[in-house]
Amino acid sequence: MSTATGRPALAGSVALVTGGGRGVGRVLALALAGAGAAVGLIARSPDQLAESVHLIEGAGGAAAAACADLSDPEAAATAVDKLRHELGPVDLLVNNAGINGPVGPAWEVPEQDWWHAVEVNLRGVTLCSRLVLPEMVSRGRGRIVNVTSHAGVFRWPLASAYSVSKAAVIKLTENVAYETRRYGISVFSVHPGILPIGLSEPALASTAPANSPEGRLREWVGHELAEGRGAHPDQVATLLLRIAIGEFDRLSGRHLSVHDDFDALLAHTEDVLRDDLYVLRRRDRPS
Repeated sequence: MSTATGRPALAGSVALVTGGGRGVGRVLALALAGAGAAVGLIARSPDQLAESVHLIEGAGGAAAAACADLSDPEAAATAVDKLRHELGPVDLLVNNAGINGPVGPAWEVPEQDWWHAVEVNLRGVTLCSRLVLPEMVSRGRGRIVNVTSHAGVFRWPLASAYSVSKAAVIKLTENVAYETRRYGISVFSVHPGILPIGLSEPALASTAPANSPEGRLREWVGHELAEGRGAHPDQVATLLLRIAIGEFDRLSGRHLSVHDDFDALLAHTEDVLRDDLYVLRRRDRPS
């Protein structure tokens, strides 16, 4: 993606992608680097991070990496500080790191596993946002993209920790967007669709019996992909790049999906703003 002058659209900017060691995080990091951004990567696996950096640099991009468990405040702060020192202030934060959490009825899954998923998926977003926002506020610009899920706007039985944590991140997006808009900062929630990579991989690889919670989840994910209701990683990358260059800034605080018609959505920006659409809200009671 380039400007009219042929200069990469994100040249001179710094992007930070969490969960950038594999899956959709790696796809997004490569797309941002291809558009000219220097990309910082955070994940738990050093080997996967090294491979992502190798791929970015092999394609002519610039990248740096830091290992961290983003549910650990001290580890998150150390990682962000390292990347800030190596690459510079963060212009775009992509909160992508997350886990599926336990699968099964909410009252049967281990409580500590349920809360661990919420902590990783919600606290990781909160921690990283808090670490970059003061600098964004002082500079008067910045963008944050929270990778969420349709699970956060519609029930996903047998995956309650994942669903609840993603709903919380969507609502966090709305609040932080409202709090920061006077500082020139835009914040978005993005549903990447059901992808054949990333969090879908362990579900699809499960050998659990078909009538078990894990087996039912495997069958459902496989069926959605087979029926064409999934998404392609390139669709997510395209949406991210359009957000990164500022096309959607007026729609800060909204929950966007790869399945949206982006051009039609932008053409109806005034309607979205007037009616407060693309947010989590209660339905008005019938008169």
